[in-house]
Amino acid sequence: MDSIEIKGGTPLQGTIQVSGAKNAALPLLASALLPHGESTFTNVPDLVDVRTMGKLLRHIGCEVSGDRSISIRPPASDPKGAPYELVKTMRASVLVLGPLVARYGYARVSLPGGCAIGARPIDQHLKGLRLMGAEVILEHGYVECKAKRLRGAMIVFDMPTVTGCENLMMAAALADGTTILENAAREPEIEELAFVLNKMGARIQGAGTSVIKIEGVEKLEPIEHAIMPDRIEAGTFLVAGAATRGDLYVRGARPDHLDAVLAKLRRAGAKIEVDAEGIRVRAEGRFQSMDITTQPHPGFPTDMQAQFMALAAIADGQSIIKEQIFENRFMHVSELARMGADIQTDGRVAVVRGVAGLSGAEVMATDLRASASLVIAGLVAEGTTKVQRVYHLDRGYEHIEAKLQAVGAQIQRVP
Repeated sequence: MDSIEIKGGTPLQGTIQVSGAKNAALPLLASALLPHGESTFTNVPDLVDVRTMGKLLRHIGCEVSGDRSISIRPPASDPKGAPYELVKTMRASVLVLGPLVARYGYARVSLPGGCAIGARPIDQHLKGLRLMGAEVILEHGYVECKAKRLRGAMIVFDMPTVTGCENLMMAAALADGTTILENAAREPEIEELAFVLNKMGARIQGAGTSVIKIEGVEKLEPIEHAIMPDRIEAGTFLVAGAATRGDLYVRGARPDHLDAVLAKLRRAGAKIEVDAEGIRVRAEGRFQSMDITTQPHPGFPTDMQAQFMALAAIADGQSIIKEQIFENRFMHVSELARMGADIQTDGRVAVVRGVAGLSGAEVMATDLRASASLVIAGLVAEGTTKVQRVYHLDRGYEHIEAKLQAVGAQIQRVP
């Protein structure tokens, strides 16, 4: 199993390019099930999760070709279901549920099971499909949905759910009548999916707000689309550039997707410059403490909590970090502590007391964003850090060691 070795202490200097967004690519690839004909997506990131979605679509019966530019032609009829062997490796596989029911009238998809960072049930997905007239049966670890044609409905989410909103948007695009989604997720990836569905011929209004209106249509047409840049990858590189006291230009980073992240970087003392092509971050000297509470978009993203904890670990004073999205997303705390960080947790609250510096150690990644926090900590630590279980990183960061090497990091992948 690969690991990543980092010799810390080198400021990141230069330009780093943001890849296409994983969390936009996965629902967009699933949306290719809806139209008749071949859709093509460009700027696709080379990630394990994207390859898993390609395998799943092939299993269903789609013709899938390409890597950076992926073309998908859905089956004309009788698609296969989504088996546990694929769904268990990536929870986003459940995104094929809505398109399959809407386009073909039937879907059989494995329940996604547990997740290291906390419970992530699909009850809101199923509640919405039932309200749209689908017969939903749960048995033997699978969900079966049947409907001759879904019908529009008023659906109020108990809480904002990104994948639930995406699934029901795709289902509603081909439903009979109008669907209203209230308390909808507002993430940029939701807006991206709505934009693509509208390019296909859907009628969706309000994406990016808490109320989304979808007027169902009879048929959708295939499209070509370039996937938006990854805001979490961009935010991770911005934190890394600041933490190493470097001067880093993150090309492709969109400030309108990173308001909360940029505000906290400025609070810590980093200098931020924005232009039409990306964001520049510079830092020197000691950082200031910062308090962070994760919230649904447009609040501070849970996917950036771990990276900022690494920055808070070397800031002056005491930072309070509250995790309100997932109940088990402090697993990186014990690993940062191995590197000398002073962090105490109580439930969903972490108290981080900044230290003069971190020291390299052998640490173990526990999830995707925890992996990124350990890489950032390794970049600033004295000595060598070895990050084990980097397959987590490969799920969401495209060739991260090569990108960081190009801007001066002493980092390498070790087979």
